[in-house]
Amino acid sequence: MMAPENRSEQHDVIGGVASHPALVAAAAAAKRSPEDVSTVCDESDCYGHPFSIEYLNPSLPSPPPPPLPAASAQVQLQSPLQPQHQNSFSNVSHPLVLSKPLRTITLKFEDVEYKIKVGSAESGGSCLPEKPTILRSTPAEKTIIEGITGVVRPGEMLAMLGPSGSGKTTLLTALAGRQQGKASGSITYNGQPFSASVKRMTGFVSQDDVMYPHLTVMETLVFSALLRLPNTLSKEQRMEQAEHVMQELGLSKCRNSIIGGALVRGVSGGERKRVSIGQEMLINPSLLLLDEPTSGMDSTTALRIVATLQGLARGGRTVVTTIHQPSSRLFHMFDRILLLSEGKCIYGGKASEAMGYFSSLGFAPSVAMNPADFLLDLANGGVPELKTGSLLEPPDHNSCSAIKQSLVLSYNTNLAPAMKAELLYNDYCWDQHNSSTAPTKQEKSVPHFPSSRHGEENHWNTGWWEQFNVLLTRSLKERKQESFSGLRIFQVVSVSILCGLMWWHSKVSNIQDQVGLLFFFSIFWGFFPLFNAVFTFPQERPMLVKERHSRMYRLSSYFVARMVGDLPMELVLPTLFVTISYWMGGLKPSVPTFVFTLLVILFSVLVSQGVGLALGAVLMDVKQGATLASVLMLTFLLAGGYYVQHVPLFMSWLKYFSFSYYCYKLLLGVQYSDQDYYVCGEGALCRVADYPAVKHVGLDHKGFDLAALAIMLVGYRLVAYAALRMGRAGR
Repeated sequence: MMAPENRSEQHDVIGGVASHPALVAAAAAAKRSPEDVSTVCDESDCYGHPFSIEYLNPSLPSPPPPPLPAASAQVQLQSPLQPQHQNSFSNVSHPLVLSKPLRTITLKFEDVEYKIKVGSAESGGSCLPEKPTILRSTPAEKTIIEGITGVVRPGEMLAMLGPSGSGKTTLLTALAGRQQGKASGSITYNGQPFSASVKRMTGFVSQDDVMYPHLTVMETLVFSALLRLPNTLSKEQRMEQAEHVMQELGLSKCRNSIIGGALVRGVSGGERKRVSIGQEMLINPSLLLLDEPTSGMDSTTALRIVATLQGLARGGRTVVTTIHQPSSRLFHMFDRILLLSEGKCIYGGKASEAMGYFSSLGFAPSVAMNPADFLLDLANGGVPELKTGSLLEPPDHNSCSAIKQSLVLSYNTNLAPAMKAELLYNDYCWDQHNSSTAPTKQEKSVPHFPSSRHGEENHWNTGWWEQFNVLLTRSLKERKQESFSGLRIFQVVSVSILCGLMWWHSKVSNIQDQVGLLFFFSIFWGFFPLFNAVFTFPQERPMLVKERHSRMYRLSSYFVARMVGDLPMELVLPTLFVTISYWMGGLKPSVPTFVFTLLVILFSVLVSQGVGLALGAVLMDVKQGATLASVLMLTFLLAGGYYVQHVPLFMSWLKYFSFSYYCYKLLLGVQYSDQDYYVCGEGALCRVADYPAVKHVGLDHKGFDLAALAIMLVGYRLVAYAALRMGRAGR
């Protein structure tokens, strides 16, 4: 640390005035000469800390003071989520991740802009300027955020405010490195671009709490700990880490309650949000970003959530959150705010100085009100009456636009230059610190955390086999409620009993009935697993995207665990179905024949499931997947060889792509042989193989049929994996 008396050596001081470009920029923004501007560092070495600007000539008029951040307190970075109290895990013999010192991150973003392409001009809202009504033939670009600049330091909590559609979530996802496409501008973390090293130190909590509904709070945190914490910790230590986080977030009383969801009652909204925060806190993040953490909560629950975030920030973390309409109590808990309107910034700085800034511009309420409500009124283009306090008449498009444009212009004139000067000055302090502490050029380029090594993007905290075991255990715990639900068991058992009663003790002499029963086996266990599987990946996509963004596991370990976990779920019910309907239906009373029939059905179930998984992974849309699955199964049904025996030559090739056809043919081959006969007339016997429905399909080439199903079993799953790999979830 540099001594205070040497501070002047950091700035080329001439006659007591620093000549750094940041001060020149600040002087130009204030319409002063550089001789009238000086700086005051809040720390002796200015390293990563805020600074303030002093105007040395008070006789000149001054613009409204820019809301620059106050001095950061020296934070102690060694302990808990909320350092106000100790906990039972503070004195454990092994090091917990949460007790390790944080690598602090200073987040800076300058002139961030993000655009998307739209097919046509969109109509504006009530306070938007008029848009052309003629549809454009070529895609146009729509600006979501434009020219956003700011800085957040360790120990601070930044809140992004603004009406719906102002670009808060887009900016937050861009800061987290999760925005699709590329945002222009500069986003740096301790002066470095986004990298795998930064990603592992960043926690991101989305607005929607994406969690498995049937897992308990404890199971959710334990599985996250087993996947996200490094394998240098034992399983017991990682479970203890989950226990520690759960206690710190006040979740102990609901540890055995399920998370719940839209159709399942579980923990409250505030508890669910704290579980989402706890999943990110397991890795002790240096940078924590949250999207609408208080959405849909009452004021008391929202206060608890924000108080938790404030405690996390005071522990040395950099916290950034979006929030829609906070109460006055919440507003005063924020260190800095960023107020957005239609993708543009109209205020950025200390929360405590926001009202004073707008008051200096002539916008001040005449009655006491929630500062957040007042700021949101300004962001929407509405202005309270200054004299009476009553609201003006609803403004038209022009007045809304004029107010917003004036606020944007005021920000660009008064605050933006000082903010950019602050960023320049911090860059200067980084360079001075690195040049004084790093002996080599290589060390100078890495101020806080190591640069990405070769192959670091492929670094995982746990091995493939461990990921597979954890994911398999989690899948079995989560899906057992759905797969073995009473409704599904009732569905399968009732159909099997109905099927057995319809074909009650059928005989070989009624060959048409028995052939129909075997065909029903093939089509029922073609439709049933396919339509269950087609919803799998579209429904799990949010969870897969979230966890893959957090680099919790490899896609291959997830996919294999999903396939293996499906086996007991998908094979128990067909076994129950065939056991009931086979013996009631009067098929060949032979145990080997029954076993082979069951194996063929199970083989067909796995192939049908693969078709559904492939459709779901390729389309990633429930409605489209269900529609295409219906068309595909009807095609396979017609080409199966039972309904139409004289298929035209130009359509006969369809049967070779139908797994139902191969299943039906194998069932016939298992049930009958060339030596089986049936009564075809009075006292006459005919070979089963010569029966028209059987002869058309044939009883031979069983090896070819098995090989075709095996190719489909593997091929469809490879298609599903490739679709996931190329999709958003795989990247």
